[in-house]
This record gives sequence, structure tokens and C-alpha cells, in this order.
Amino acid sequence: MQSTFALLRAYKMSPDSGHPAFSQTSPHPVSRLSPPFGLVDLAKEIDQADKMVKARVSAKMQVIADQIRTLQEEARRALAEARHDQELHHARCTFTRLPGQVYHLYEKRNGGRYFSMLSPDDWQGKPPHAFVGSFRLETDMSWTPTEPPPGSSICG
Repeated sequence: MQSTFALLRAYKMSPDSGHPAFSQTSPHPVSRLSPPFGLVDLAKEIDQADKMVKARVSAKMQVIADQIRTLQEEARRALAEARHDQELHHARCTFTRLPGQVYHLYEKRNGGRYFSMLSPDDWQGKPPHAFVGSFRLETDMSWTPTEPPPGSSICG
């Protein structure tokens, strides 16, 4: 019983902070062994933390920006391929095109393009119109060039 009374007497309010504690405690971590920690030190620590956070966020944003540029370039390529395939699908053709077959594209003087099953070699090197290129129709309805003639523009 007496130890309880001694404990209650030791427990009191700290006069300067209103901190209810034993007279030997403090509301702030304090040690005579630790270096003094002041407001300037705290400000330096916060400033250093801010710089680290900014650097980390900046690095992440740079990675995201690089990914966006890569995706934009990939989208441009996909759109260009789609446009190219669309132009080839709109070329005049008087037969049924079958996936896996190679067709030869020619251009008339008036700019009209058409597909033929005959290659320039089948015309013995003298096709009736300008040869643009040979293309294989894929199963996904895209066109793959098969060695375009040197110096020619496939879609132009």
C-alpha cells in the first residue's frame, strides 16, 4: 500500500508544459548522450527531405515522359501502317484477293493504281504501266512488301 502512495506522489503535472508524467520524464525525447537538436537542424533535415522527394519524383516523371514518347512513336507507326494498308486495299482489283498470295501493284499515267497477278517478269520486263511493288496479303488483311523496286515510293 505504501508503495502505491509513493507512486502517486511521484506522479504530478510538469509545471512548464502541463505534461502529466513522473517528475523524471519529459514529453520530448531527451538524452544527455545525444547531440543537441535545434530548430536549424530540423529545417536542414526538412530541406534535405524535400530535395530527395523532388529528385525521386523528377526521375519518375522523366521515365513516364520517355514512355509516353515511345508510345506516341509506336502509335504513329501503327497509323502509318494502317494508312498504307488502306491505300493498298483501295487499289483497283478485278479478282478475289486471297491471304497468303503475292500481288503486283502497277500505276497508270493518270495516277490510278491496280493490282495484277502478273509480275514484271511475266511481262518480259515490259509491263504496260509503271511497276510500284509486290505485296503479300496477310491473314490479318495487312500487306507485306516483297522487295520493292529500288528508288520507288510504295505509297506516294
